[in-house]
Amino acid sequence: MAQAYTPGLMVSRGCRWRCRRLLPLSGDVLVQVGDRVGAQEVVARTFLPGDAVPVNLAKRLGISASDLSRSMLRKIGETVRAGDSLARTKGFFGYFQTEFPSPSAGTIEAISRITGQVILRGLPNAVQVVAYLSGTIVEVIPNEGVVVEADVALIQGIFGIGGEAFGRICLVAESPDEDLTENVITSEHRGMIVVSGRRITGNAVRKAIQVGVSAIIAGGIDDHDLREILGYDLGVAVTGTEKLGTTIIVTEGFGDIAMARRTFDLLASHSGREASVNGATQIRAGVMRPEVVIPLAAPLSDESRDTGRVAGALDLGSSVRVIREPYFGALGRVTGLPHEQVVLESESLARVVNVTLADGSLVTVARANVELIEG
Repeated sequence: MAQAYTPGLMVSRGCRWRCRRLLPLSGDVLVQVGDRVGAQEVVARTFLPGDAVPVNLAKRLGISASDLSRSMLRKIGETVRAGDSLARTKGFFGYFQTEFPSPSAGTIEAISRITGQVILRGLPNAVQVVAYLSGTIVEVIPNEGVVVEADVALIQGIFGIGGEAFGRICLVAESPDEDLTENVITSEHRGMIVVSGRRITGNAVRKAIQVGVSAIIAGGIDDHDLREILGYDLGVAVTGTEKLGTTIIVTEGFGDIAMARRTFDLLASHSGREASVNGATQIRAGVMRPEVVIPLAAPLSDESRDTGRVAGALDLGSSVRVIREPYFGALGRVTGLPHEQVVLESESLARVVNVTLADGSLVTVARANVELIEG
């Protein structure tokens, strides 16, 4: 029988993890192969050109465009500060001269005798790339970036917003069915990755932003709360660029959904450890999952490290989550993979999977309606 595949999430107690850290354009790599780096250590740097600021200087001085070059006090390529004089009119017998100060700091890039404009190029903007993962540099990509490797515990979520964040994991729930409310979050959680069990409330997110929590992780979030937090409907797109100040990761879905016990226990076992998180999510082609990456204190042995199982392979015994009603959110294990297509309640033909749920009940659902929990 041909191998069955389905989208999946990684929940791994220990695996070898690599991440590529690249600059947006050519620059300088600051580390070498074999170097040990911290998650927030800068590994590559470059400079983006500053903004172009056009100044219609001929009009401001009341002169013709052809006379502008003779009135300029600065040359092309010269750096000026805000307020420095750019040009001066000849005036009348040396009197009644008019000067025009630079509106901003930058470099004179062009002086046009046709339009009378001067183009000021703003100061370069430094762009730095951090390692994101505490580990070892295993590859240097000249002028572009690096590949960092480490043994980690890895948890991928269903959905997230906000970009990369760092901090110590702080468990604030005793069980995976406790909600994250504003009363739980205090000033002591500033800079931490707060982990709860079930739903993240809108008030909790606002309190986390106010306090300065690095990230919050829980089972689910209400779409109404998410809309109020963002101020707009998210839609089907890529997330991760939101500027909330706190990254949010949900591991199960939308609504009052308790975090899977396996995920909760894994996070609880690493409470107090430093971790890196990224809320970037893409649910169209080229799927990206939000993630929590926890570097392990000691390297794993080959026996304890998760082995190279084919990503997305659906086998007997695989852990899955049902992602459609009437069993939405239910966890279980695959106990059958019938080869023949089956007529569903919708009267459509589809390949199905037999799943024994956590409560012991046996259900049959379309393979497209389950998500693999890998690791």
